[in-house]
Amino acid sequence: MFGNLETLPADPILGVTAAFRRDTAPDKVDLGVGVYRDDLGNTPVPSAIREAERELLAAQTSKTYVGPAGNVEFNERIVALALGPLAASLRERTATIQTVGGCGALRIGAELIRASNPRAVVHVSDPTWANHEPLVGSSGLTLQRYPYYDLATRQVAFEPMMEQLERLPAEAVVLLHGCCHNPTGVDLSPTQWVIVAETLARRGLVPFVDLAYQGFGDDLEADVAGLRIVAERVPQFLLAVSCSKNFGVYRERTGVLAIVAESPAVATAIATHQARTARRMYSMPPDHGAAVVARLLADERLRAIWESELRDMVARMKLLRALLAERLQARRPDHDFSWLTRQRGMFSLLGIDPTAIAELRDRHHVYVPPDGRINIAGVSEVNVERVADSIVGVMGS
Repeated sequence: MFGNLETLPADPILGVTAAFRRDTAPDKVDLGVGVYRDDLGNTPVPSAIREAERELLAAQTSKTYVGPAGNVEFNERIVALALGPLAASLRERTATIQTVGGCGALRIGAELIRASNPRAVVHVSDPTWANHEPLVGSSGLTLQRYPYYDLATRQVAFEPMMEQLERLPAEAVVLLHGCCHNPTGVDLSPTQWVIVAETLARRGLVPFVDLAYQGFGDDLEADVAGLRIVAERVPQFLLAVSCSKNFGVYRERTGVLAIVAESPAVATAIATHQARTARRMYSMPPDHGAAVVARLLADERLRAIWESELRDMVARMKLLRALLAERLQARRPDHDFSWLTRQRGMFSLLGIDPTAIAELRDRHHVYVPPDGRINIAGVSEVNVERVADSIVGVMGS
């Protein structure tokens, strides 16, 4: 039956990790996969999550199914974390389902868009996260790109972006990164968010916000300012949330899809389709990660500990950005690397070609994905000199 299947090329990001693991060089550096790392190169479990997990296991009396919608308390608390005071005012118009990570939220959202309008087109930023197009496009929806990043200035290509949005027909879907844009690390300013939101509302466009890094850019509130600007101005939107990074529950695959509809009646209908779509794809979501996160957010003491740990992670990433920029600047004073310190989150684009990326891997044993994205959290005080030497070594003139 399966003899006609051909071996597929490796995933553009996961393939980098696999190649890194095969490399026997003692000083190899992985700047590929998007996970936070500490000074020792480990991806730690936050202590607040550990404590919430211990409490959950001690109190748990059953592991029966939770239902297709998942952990209701978790759903409510995550939406409140993202939308703040708006969550209460939008509650009757909001349909929420726990998903298998942020990826599951994106895919279920795409399936619902297709069920409602098979001809809908989803517009994603250029560039965007490597998995956005496979996840959303595999639903059968058509995808197109809108300008987002200007490599020459290392800033948002805002005028071309807005020119493109102004040309889109009503009900076109616009996929936006809530914060810490992946792969560029360049976010819209508050003023730009207002302009985008008002354009979406005026032209009847439907925003689909991917919020994978709340708290990883500046802080929990600042990172969702853009999302809330959109939520205040548009009548309907989709929100995909991942808990992998900010809660450190990567392998638990914990996420949420919230859809704010034009009316409570429409939200009720959407909820039935969310449940049916999940039922047909994987039936029930895993509960452990959601239950742990819900317990943490319900406990003021644990939440305070978690927020402190999150602030420490953000401070470390900003420090590493400054450190790498300083080392690169010292080696190439004819270039400006200050853009590294202006960007937010874990990622930045080096802006080097495939030949240089291959040279980084083969000659310097520094691993980055094919688009030249680097994970800032993979840099450390131990390897920053090697990383800077390697990047400068492949930059050319």
